[in-house]
Amino acid sequence: MTKVLTIKNLAYKQNRKTILTNVDLTLDAGKIVGLLGENGAGKTTLMRLITGSAKGKGTIEVSGDSELAQRKRHVSFSEQLHGFSGGYKVAQVVKFYQTIYPDFDESRYQAMAKFLQIDGTKKLAALSKGMKEKVVIALTLARQTDLYLLDEPFSGIDSMSRKRIISSILQWKPAAATILISDHYVTEIAPILDEIVIVKDHGIAVHIGADKVRDEKGLEIEDYYESLYAGGDDHDEI
Repeated sequence: MTKVLTIKNLAYKQNRKTILTNVDLTLDAGKIVGLLGENGAGKTTLMRLITGSAKGKGTIEVSGDSELAQRKRHVSFSEQLHGFSGGYKVAQVVKFYQTIYPDFDESRYQAMAKFLQIDGTKKLAALSKGMKEKVVIALTLARQTDLYLLDEPFSGIDSMSRKRIISSILQWKPAAATILISDHYVTEIAPILDEIVIVKDHGIAVHIGADKVRDEKGLEIEDYYESLYAGGDDHDEI
């Protein structure tokens, strides 16, 4: 099976504090993978290292490319809208994405915007936190890339909308692409996950198939994740 992400011996420190060390991870194409871990475990840092917005030691390859400029072309990251002033309209942000990313598919974005009830004429300052998160999700998934990184994408979205979006992710994901999604709503995202990666003690404690957790261990994803942090089973692989 084609490897979309390969990480070897990755390490990262911030202000002399170890955030991640000895990280090895390989993800196959076409998967939806849950990135789980406590706050501060290093999940967002790992995503930033993959995109190149943070620099660490070790090697990272995305779709076979390790050189940063080439690697970035294969990755779409759910960056927040902090770089845009509140006076920007949603449609202007979309236009910016079209200009910056040649792989941005406007028709795909518009389909998601309709589903998510995003009003392109609204200014960012007028949007609720939940609506901003919906805009970020649509912008991220509208790009045609090999690897999508969704970092806490549902944090401000109400429960009903969250469930609708999660259930629809399968139709938005290109068949050969992989989604790595970090979220606290473990129970809600569990049904769409093929695998889980758990970050603990500065590294990857577990990388395991979701079905293996359910079928062989007899646990739901959230229960397995919580048991690991409570000192239960450890170091499982797919």
